[in-house]
Amino acid sequence: MNWYQWNEEKLQEKLGVDIDKGLSTKDAENRLNKFGPNVFDDGKKTPLWLVFIKQFQDFMVLVLLAATLVSGLLGEYVDAIAIMIIVLINGCIGFFQEQKAEKSLAKLKELSAPMANVLRNEKWEKVPSSELVVGDVIKVTSGDRVSADLRVIKSTSLEIEESALTGESVPASKHATAMTKDGLEPADQKNMAFMGTLVTRGSGIGVVVGTGMKTAMGQIADLLVNTEQQQTPLERKLAELGKLLIVIALLLTVFVVIVGVWQGHPLYNMFLAGVSLAVAAIPEGLPAIVTVALSLGVQRMIRKKAIVRKLSAVETLGSASVICSDKTGTMTENRMTVKQIYLDNDIFDVTGQGYDLKGEFQLDGKKVDDPSLDSMLLYGAICNHATLMKKKGNWMIDGDPTEGALLVAARKANITIEDTNQFTIIHEIPFDSDRKRMSVVVEDKQKNQFVITKGAPDVLLPRMNYVTDASGRRPLRTGDQKQMDQAINNMANQALRTIAIGIKPLKKGQQFDDMLLEKDLTFIGIYGIIDPPRKEVKAAIAECREAGIKTVMITGDHAKTAYAIADQLKLIPKGGKVLEGHQLSNMTEEQLSDVIEDVYVFARVTPEHKLKIVKAFQRNGHVVAMTGDGVNDAPAIKASDIGVSMGYNGTDVAKEASALVLLDDNFATIKSAIKEGRNIYENIRKFIRYLLASNVGEILVMLFAMLLGMPLPLIPVQILWVNLVTDGLPAMALGLDQAEGDVMKRKPRDPKEGIFARGLGFKILSRGLMIGLVTLIAFITAYQNNPDHLRYAQTIAFTTLVMAQLIHVFDCRSEHSIFSRNPFQNLYLVGAVISSVLLLLVVIYFEPLQTVFNTMDLALRDWIFILALSAIPTVLFGFTKK
Repeated sequence: MNWYQWNEEKLQEKLGVDIDKGLSTKDAENRLNKFGPNVFDDGKKTPLWLVFIKQFQDFMVLVLLAATLVSGLLGEYVDAIAIMIIVLINGCIGFFQEQKAEKSLAKLKELSAPMANVLRNEKWEKVPSSELVVGDVIKVTSGDRVSADLRVIKSTSLEIEESALTGESVPASKHATAMTKDGLEPADQKNMAFMGTLVTRGSGIGVVVGTGMKTAMGQIADLLVNTEQQQTPLERKLAELGKLLIVIALLLTVFVVIVGVWQGHPLYNMFLAGVSLAVAAIPEGLPAIVTVALSLGVQRMIRKKAIVRKLSAVETLGSASVICSDKTGTMTENRMTVKQIYLDNDIFDVTGQGYDLKGEFQLDGKKVDDPSLDSMLLYGAICNHATLMKKKGNWMIDGDPTEGALLVAARKANITIEDTNQFTIIHEIPFDSDRKRMSVVVEDKQKNQFVITKGAPDVLLPRMNYVTDASGRRPLRTGDQKQMDQAINNMANQALRTIAIGIKPLKKGQQFDDMLLEKDLTFIGIYGIIDPPRKEVKAAIAECREAGIKTVMITGDHAKTAYAIADQLKLIPKGGKVLEGHQLSNMTEEQLSDVIEDVYVFARVTPEHKLKIVKAFQRNGHVVAMTGDGVNDAPAIKASDIGVSMGYNGTDVAKEASALVLLDDNFATIKSAIKEGRNIYENIRKFIRYLLASNVGEILVMLFAMLLGMPLPLIPVQILWVNLVTDGLPAMALGLDQAEGDVMKRKPRDPKEGIFARGLGFKILSRGLMIGLVTLIAFITAYQNNPDHLRYAQTIAFTTLVMAQLIHVFDCRSEHSIFSRNPFQNLYLVGAVISSVLLLLVVIYFEPLQTVFNTMDLALRDWIFILALSAIPTVLFGFTKK
């Protein structure tokens, strides 16, 4: 339909909506059920049966299946059936792990989906963009992604970048007037906003006329790109390790077969033994366990209010050495409160906290009623996009917290919506982070027009040439400027953020030239606003410092305000520097790199400065986490090693550029995410250590026995059972281990660090060697005492190997020693070990399985002997960090 040709009345009639009230919740639900969610089709999903079949495409599994076929052809049906069952169980485990990981990632995608500001039941509320329906009235502002196709019904300097749809790189200006021409292309539909395009300037309100595949973007199949999940650096390293292990395994298989045949063993037996040993050498469960560990860790982060958009960020978090954090809302509560007002050379104190509407205005401790003060508060409420709302009995702000503070201050003076509605906004120059100001042209009931401008004092005061006093409007004098500067300094010393406000009367019929409107302003006053530090941030900064992570505050506020907050948070040490935006502008990246290690606060900066700060820290070898919420923050977020966006106040563009989204916009959440990131990486190292040490033990016991000319201590099906049960369950439980007590007392991990760094390679080889040796000793002892009973000796060896691994798993929980951690702290691991022991007992004592696994009953003295030997590797190395 040619929605761009329709006026408001026709739109309301056709879409069944009152534009001033929006849809009701029930109506929206009915439309959603009828027409479906506002999403693109996912395309064809891989059938579950094919996902299951893919579990058996691994090269070593195919070799094993070939060996099983040979077993069957040679009449070894028990071996063939046992191997098939184990391979099938392993495939099922891989299948369910993959499904779990896929569901976790799908949930992450859902959580990180953009939200839309929708008018429902006459109230503005945030809903997921997927729940938008035709007829919804939505509000868009600078930095938003348009969530559906809209017919614009209100535009305030609205500009939208539509290059993804139209190819036009220059943002298109939008208006709300119906157009008459037929057959206009999307690029020419100036009163339409299209799904997926980006609001670059201003704000607007529109009615949804198309969702999902019914949108202009949805109808262009080429623009529907399915992003493939990229491997993380760790997954790539493990894939390379897997290839190396496959080569080793193949060489090992050939070696075992040759040696075994040379010693007189049957070719078939040695072939099966070689393949089994090769399978033992490859921890085939490793990739699946890594994926599950990452996805479960990410789920834990969600519970701590951090959404990971890119899995690679989980690893990078452990290497973070600098956090560049916004002040407002991240380090502070983002509940701005006007505490002082400078007006007519006087400073008024404002009582009340947060968004509580109770409070009064005092001068020298006495309550005052001042008409000039009321006028200033009224101007602040008119030049404002925030709204007050009540939730669960408490007043809340929808919109910018600073603008909300001005609204609350006005309500304390009994200025209501009815008062502000006496003025009509007929033009707006929106705020952006570069201009640091906002202006509106308003018209009163007498058709008089004037400009209201508010913004940062250092930007606004040079534009002011007049001031008002008791005698009326007069030119600004040098003395006035000095008093203003003194008031600003006094407020800044109290950690108050300052906002200046001014007006300019306009002549009737005057053209609105944005450049001229904000010149020759008349100074009205200055607000002093406090945003108190979050209580938990001070401790979080101290914990980061102990972890070797430097915290840097970045803010657009006055340097003195920023320093006062940084000092309260103990962020800036003695001798720490504050660098201002104008100084940054005059420095090259090299010059900044030379001084940046001593800088802890960047004040009066623009988003463009952030990119310079990121590059300077990276130039010095740091791994940088950078926070941001605006459109202009996106380049710095993207350039940083860990881009962090605000989930509550952040724009969609900032979120898309980031790797981590903070649902509560809280600095302490970054610290929690870093702690969790470090723990996930350490847990991955733990189960790599456990799996490879266990596999080394299995390989060595077989090799040593063959080189000594002895019978095989383990049969193939026993090796496969160990790989499936003893290795799998405890390794998975290690991925759920809690962080060690000193995880945030260690220095950041070197991003170039290899998997086997910090002595992990030695631990794997030394523990693996000892596990192999004690298993071999157990086998030789049992075999020499009863050489006619090979089955008994193999049962002893099998049980010793399993128990040595299960005891060793508790040693893997710590970088220090087994005695440094409570073994019952990880109940998942305790449960996994108990399950493995019970399954071992079933294999040993359940008669039908004794035939399959070549086991027999063991006496109490056998268990004492086995447990004593099994404990040796862990006890021997239990007191050392190496």
